[in-house]
Amino acid sequence: MKIKTKFLNLLRLLFPCSVIEWGLFLFLVLGYGYLAHKIAWDYRIIFDDRIPWDAYFSFDNRSIIMTGGGFERHPLSNYFFDELRNLALWFAEGKKGAGFRLFYAWMSTLSISLALVQIYKYLKNIVQLQAGVSLLLVLMTAGFSTNILLSFTPETYTFTFLFLCIYQYYAALKIKKNQDIPLSALTLAAVGIGGLTITNAVKVYIPLLYSKKLFWNIKKIGMVVLKGLISTGIFVFLFLYRLNFDYQRIFTKTGEQYEKFSQPKVTPLWDMICSWFIGGNVLFPSFFIRDYHSKQGFQYKALFMDVYSSPVSYAFIGILVIVLLWAIFKNIKNYWVQILALSFLVDVLIHAVLKFGLHTSYIYGGHFVFVYPLLWGWWLKSYHQKPIFKGMLAVTIVFTVFLFLNNSYRMSEFFTFLNLYYR
Repeated sequence: MKIKTKFLNLLRLLFPCSVIEWGLFLFLVLGYGYLAHKIAWDYRIIFDDRIPWDAYFSFDNRSIIMTGGGFERHPLSNYFFDELRNLALWFAEGKKGAGFRLFYAWMSTLSISLALVQIYKYLKNIVQLQAGVSLLLVLMTAGFSTNILLSFTPETYTFTFLFLCIYQYYAALKIKKNQDIPLSALTLAAVGIGGLTITNAVKVYIPLLYSKKLFWNIKKIGMVVLKGLISTGIFVFLFLYRLNFDYQRIFTKTGEQYEKFSQPKVTPLWDMICSWFIGGNVLFPSFFIRDYHSKQGFQYKALFMDVYSSPVSYAFIGILVIVLLWAIFKNIKNYWVQILALSFLVDVLIHAVLKFGLHTSYIYGGHFVFVYPLLWGWWLKSYHQKPIFKGMLAVTIVFTVFLFLNNSYRMSEFFTFLNLYYR
């Protein structure tokens, strides 16, 4: 009976479990699914064996689909994507055409849609916002540029976003119920989340710092450390097993990748942070096209994001930053807010401080954009019984409307690009 209860609780955690949640999920699947289906069926940009990387916004679709990506950043993703590729080939009858692309597009749609349902659950059950306000914030998040792109893009970020949203909600529930995160869940999260992108493994362990009465009990501290060591040990063992225990390759390749992706660019640092790291994952800037060619000599066009050109766009991102900082400082003693802030800080250090991948940081949104609506929710919750709340709600609505208008226009430009070069 206990096993049956745990299984049912797992299903309730992972999937929609109310009329509103199912309605939200179906709405997202239909919306994202229409976009994904059209792009996969009518265009070849999602997967083309002749295009190795960077066809749009630096996503490495082909590399991820065929190999799982570089081991130094995605240590265990090859296992995940090998199985996914086998399913895709079975679905497409062994061909890598429209059916193959369609499978990956729909998997991406389902992943992002489920992730947004997790955000709704968090806002409703942890932040305890009204259902209407929670739905508004989910709608806003659905319009983020990252989520629009990931809804049809088979990348590690697509599934990392889902796993991180699930884990954030799960960990928040455990803290709310004054329960510890069990070793099995911790290990599964470390292997799943860290296996897809190694830097995200750190985020798995942040909630452990908020275990009940952790700093007043030596035994409790010992148990938390032991669980951390065991789960980390399993993750490291699986990582090294993939490399035949040649650990020196990790340091050599990591150093090469850091040198390659952290070099200063012509664009000012502040503008890369504003337009690409914070903003590009939410509000599309304008685009520009580059000419590329594969090692086999196949020539193709690649689309990238430019920096913002309008003061309105910078003001929009300024409002986002103000809301996030306001939410953090207003709720600085709130454990859930601290966890979200620390999780986001990991990405700030990697991209804004160490400058790793900062020039293309608009592709990393799947690692952290879930923090935005959750902190926004805590911001609204802080004032829900005060007169200012209506004004804050109005700001949220205007923010959402402008977001959809801008991103819809930019997606029309994206389709123009597809029609010209990827029919």
